Amino acid sequence: MTANRTATHWAQLAFVRLGVLPFLLMIAMIVFTLMSDNFLTGRNMLNVVRQSTYLTLVSMGQMFALLTGGFDLSVGTILALTSVVGASAMAGAYAAMPDAVALSILIGILAGIAAGTAIGAVNGIGVSVFNVSPFMMSLGMASVGFGIALYLTGGVPVYGMPMQFGDTFGFGSLLGVPTPILVTVILIAILYFVVNWTRLGRYFYAVGGNIKAARLSGINTKLTLFLAYVLCGAMASISGILLTARLDTGEANIGASMPLESIAACVIAGVSLRGGVGRLESVVMGALFIGLVQNGMNLARIESYLQTVVIGALLILAVVADQFRLRYIANLRD
Repeated sequence: MTANRTATHWAQLAFVRLGVLPFLLMIAMIVFTLMSDNFLTGRNMLNVVRQSTYLTLVSMGQMFALLTGGFDLSVGTILALTSVVGASAMAGAYAAMPDAVALSILIGILAGIAAGTAIGAVNGIGVSVFNVSPFMMSLGMASVGFGIALYLTGGVPVYGMPMQFGDTFGFGSLLGVPTPILVTVILIAILYFVVNWTRLGRYFYAVGGNIKAARLSGINTKLTLFLAYVLCGAMASISGILLTARLDTGEANIGASMPLESIAACVIAGVSLRGGVGRLESVVMGALFIGLVQNGMNLARIESYLQTVVIGALLILAVVADQFRLRYIANLRD
C-alpha cells in the first residue's frame, strides 16, 4: 500500500507541475515500440528530432502569442509566404548573379524572413493597436497571406535556387549534427534566455496573466502584444526557410497543418489557453512528442487522414487534462 501511495503521489506531483505530457510521451513510446521494431532505434530517433525542428520553431513562436492570451492561426500561411518569397528572391538573385551564390542565398533568406515577419507585425498591430480579436486577426491574415502566395506563384512550385542552399540548410550537417537541428538548438537557447532572464519575457507572462494589472504596473502592454506576434511570425518564417531548403522548392501549399499542430504542442506542454502560463522547454518537448507520434504512425502505416484525427484528439485531451489540473491545483490551495 505504501509503495502504491508513493507512486500515486509522484504521479500527481508530475501532473501538477508538468501536465499531461510525460504520461502521453510514456504511452507513445511503449505503444509505437510494440508496433514497430524500427521505432526505438538511434537512426529513427535522430530522424524524429530532425523532422520535428520545423514544428518546434513554429511552436516556440506560438507560445509567445498564447502567453499573452491570444494565438496565431496564420503560422501556416507564414510558412508558405516565406517559402514562396524567399525562393523567388533567391532564384532571381542567382539568375542575375550566378557567381555570387552566397549573396543570392542571403538575399533569399532575408526576403523570406522579412515577408513572414511582416505578417506577424500586421497581426501584432491589429491585436495591440486596434484591439481586434487574435482569432479574427490571424484568421484574416491567413487568408490574405495564402492568397498572396498563390498569386505570386500561380500555384506552381518555385525552382531555380542554388543547390548549395538545400545542401547546406536542408541536408547539411556540422560535426555530425544536421543543420536544421543546430539552428533550432541555437534559437532555443536564445529564446530561453529571453523568456527567463529578460524583462520582456516577464512582460509576456504579466500581460497574459492580467493585462489591466500589467498596464497599471507600468508595462507597455501594446508593445508587448505587438512583439509577441512579431516573434511568432519571425519563428514561423525561419521554419519556412529551413523547410524550403529541405524541399528544395518554394511551395505555396505547405504549412496547412501547422496552426493545429503548434497549438496542440503548446497545450500538451502545459501552456494555458488563458495566457500567462507556460515553459519554453516543455513546448520543445511537446513539439517533439507530436513529431514522435507522427513518426510512429508512419512506421505503423496509419493513413495520413487518421493521423490528423489523432492530433486533433490529442489537442482535445490536453485541454481537458489542463482543466482537470487547474481544478486539482485549486482544490489543493483550498
